[in-house]
Amino acid sequence: MSDKQIRIFDTTLRDGEQAPGCSMTLSEKLRVAKALSELRVDVIEAGFPAASPGDFESVKAIADRNFGPIICGLARCNPGDIQKVYEAVKGADRHRIHVFVATSAIHREHKLKMAKEEIIKSAVGAIEMARELVDDVEFSPEDASRTELAYLAEVVSAAIEAGATTVNIPDTVGYTVPAEFDRLFRYLKEHVANIDNIILSVHCHNDLGMAVANSLAAVNAGARQIECTINGIGERAGNCSLEEAVMAIKTRAEFFGLETGIDTTRLYPTSRLVSNITGMHTPRNKAVVGENAFAHEAGIHQHGMLQHASTYEIMRPEDVGLSRSNLVMGKHSGRHAFRDRVAELGFELDEFETNRAFQEFKKLADKKKDVYDGDIEAIIMNADSASSGPWTLKSLEVQTHTDQPATAAVTLIGEDGEDKTESARGDGPVAAAFLALEQATGVQLTLKNFELHSASIGEDAQGEVTVTVEYDGESYRGRGASVDIVEAGCRACLEVMNRILRRKQYGSSGPGRPTPEQATI
Repeated sequence: MSDKQIRIFDTTLRDGEQAPGCSMTLSEKLRVAKALSELRVDVIEAGFPAASPGDFESVKAIADRNFGPIICGLARCNPGDIQKVYEAVKGADRHRIHVFVATSAIHREHKLKMAKEEIIKSAVGAIEMARELVDDVEFSPEDASRTELAYLAEVVSAAIEAGATTVNIPDTVGYTVPAEFDRLFRYLKEHVANIDNIILSVHCHNDLGMAVANSLAAVNAGARQIECTINGIGERAGNCSLEEAVMAIKTRAEFFGLETGIDTTRLYPTSRLVSNITGMHTPRNKAVVGENAFAHEAGIHQHGMLQHASTYEIMRPEDVGLSRSNLVMGKHSGRHAFRDRVAELGFELDEFETNRAFQEFKKLADKKKDVYDGDIEAIIMNADSASSGPWTLKSLEVQTHTDQPATAAVTLIGEDGEDKTESARGDGPVAAAFLALEQATGVQLTLKNFELHSASIGEDAQGEVTVTVEYDGESYRGRGASVDIVEAGCRACLEVMNRILRRKQYGSSGPGRPTPEQATI
């Protein structure tokens, strides 16, 4: 790989999934991993294997699929963590162990309670152990941006001498600013021996809204790997947004003189996939992949666009995989046309999934005149979640009246094929329906948020509902879609209930969020 090539290290499945409510099922993680491989990222950080048995199994499943990119797992500087990462990632042809330890004064004093020399010894021991297992080892000094420069250089030097092949400099709490981060990287380049023999990496958080800017400053100062997530998801305010960093490098090639191996036409489909799976809706004004990224309403902008697109567009929508057409389909559209449109939207379905989605498409086409791209996306995502039992929604009946409680009756089909009907009263139709679902499934949830978005245009558009709920101290998100928003809410709620029941049934330990002692980079 040339010095002009920027490696893209995607941590959507590790750092991104740690955002509250963003935990994914194994099938969802595999779908995202496959999409990332088609996007052509260089490294997939698949998880933190020591966090829970469930996290270990998901990292192992991704590695064993051998999607193509390097598969990486995160570990603290202790033998147990490192061994778990190795066992999880060894099935991939190319794999990496990523170890980290905090180095800033505030972490040394308040979290680790370790002296500087102890931290260096811990890092060196971990790197040496990891190198005995694999050839590709990454090291991160957590909270590097708040670490004394001279000490940071000492830590990085020791890491390189111990055998680290990539050294990542994280702005763990999103504290730094571009000019300061530029100086940090130039300082390391000047004061660390053999630093040109390893890959220097950057990992930024977005607490002050500068994750992308700080990452690009690091790249301009010599970093050759960017750690980022799809849509910038992650803990607190999130991470550096993959699509923004990649398109900045591509669009401003004359300034950076660098390139990535990313297939940018896969950016929009991958963004939509992650948004749908996590329930974290992309803001309309989000750079690169937001709905308004290529929309022009001001008259002077529209006039300029008609004359020449470059007057107000620095990127073409097709460069990021966003088609200007919103192909309308209807009840007379056939399976072949449906399959082609699904592929154009960036989804890859097998025959069973295609048949299931097509059946839902025909049902929807009977309810509304025109079916748009957003409707098809909602069908695919909803069909995937609806197929994962143990309960399936068969019917819903709601009655409301001004100044009176609403009533709802739900009928579910169990895995044994038997129907179960429950009814309840509530302050409104959604509350009544959710109470009926709780009675039917035996799962009591605390609703924290209910979001409604239109999947397409028109009065008969499908409503996409995302619910955030709490169960047993953990946060979960569920999604559902229907032309009936109460039904959409029921589907979203039932998806969460099914997930909880499956975990109980198979003894899974849940999404595996790290404890405070496992605070990650």
